[in-house]
Amino acid sequence: MRRIPASTGLFARSSRRPGLTLAITAFAVLALGACGTVKTTTGEEQAVRAEAVESRRPAPTLAEIQEYIEQSCPPPGAPPVAPPTPAPAPPGAEPRADAVVPVAPTAGPEVELNARDWCAGGHHEQRIAEALLDLADPTPTKVRTILHDLGYADERIHDLKQSGATTRFFLDLREKGGRLCLAGSAAGEETIVDKCVAPATGPFTPGDRNR
Repeated sequence: MRRIPASTGLFARSSRRPGLTLAITAFAVLALGACGTVKTTTGEEQAVRAEAVESRRPAPTLAEIQEYIEQSCPPPGAPPVAPPTPAPAPPGAEPRADAVVPVAPTAGPEVELNARDWCAGGHHEQRIAEALLDLADPTPTKVRTILHDLGYADERIHDLKQSGATTRFFLDLREKGGRLCLAGSAAGEETIVDKCVAPATGPFTPGDRNR
């Protein structure tokens, strides 16, 4: 079971193999041809392999993701999306005694990230988690290599450390006045990538971010 988390609170979480959103699905289609190879050496099967390789299309690049964010996400500085409110009880009905009243968050990504960061963070979370899910023995070197392949430069990668079978890291994704960062934990099927909040200005240090 895959785990691709989002932040806590009233917002729906994206962990444990969520259905891809329509926006991400549009990109995921590009990568379908890159999955799997034909393990055979016969002439007919080699022809099948050649045909598959010829039709293979590359996975979406970071530049393509960023272009899609520009087109589909709110503009920089847009306020956070208001959390959902519970539906009122029908007329004449009394609320259940054991009903849990949701509490709006007062800190963390839900209230500190603007709408653009929240939208962009979802796209980045998805592609990174997908790339790390099948990584065997996720050492810092392997995780860094995958992040590089996804287009994230060294200056955006922070605090890459291994603890047992898990490698944790942070990505500084601040741009255009935003505060988006990601906290990742690469552990095979237990991989987690979650939004966090970076300092508004100055250098990124993992100890200053909020989760």
